[in-house]
Amino acid sequence: MARIKRGVHGLKHRRKVMKLAKGFRAARRRNYRVANEALLKSLAYAFRDRRVRKRDFRSLWISRINAAARREGLSYSVFMHGLKKSGVSLNRKALADLAVTDQKAFDVLLNLAREAAGK
Repeated sequence: MARIKRGVHGLKHRRKVMKLAKGFRAARRRNYRVANEALLKSLAYAFRDRRVRKRDFRSLWISRINAAARREGLSYSVFMHGLKKSGVSLNRKALADLAVTDQKAFDVLLNLAREAAGK
């Protein structure tokens, strides 16, 4: 059987890892073995935290909507229930943006929700 020399592919892989570990500190940047472990961890964190970021933003939007609704004497759950009953299908991101930037438009939605909820 012929001898297989795979030095080129190994070097290519190590070069790729070291390029991705460019911004790391100390041995994590210079030492291949440590850099590879750090890179595997960082890629796992990046994958996980792309989902966590979505959760964090959703909770931020809910907090903003709740604060704006309570300022007008309506709780978040009653507000959302009223919107659903009145047929308004705005997502939480848009509602939070309205609550922060456009108070008049949010007041219209509050009145709609209040009427539909019967409060």
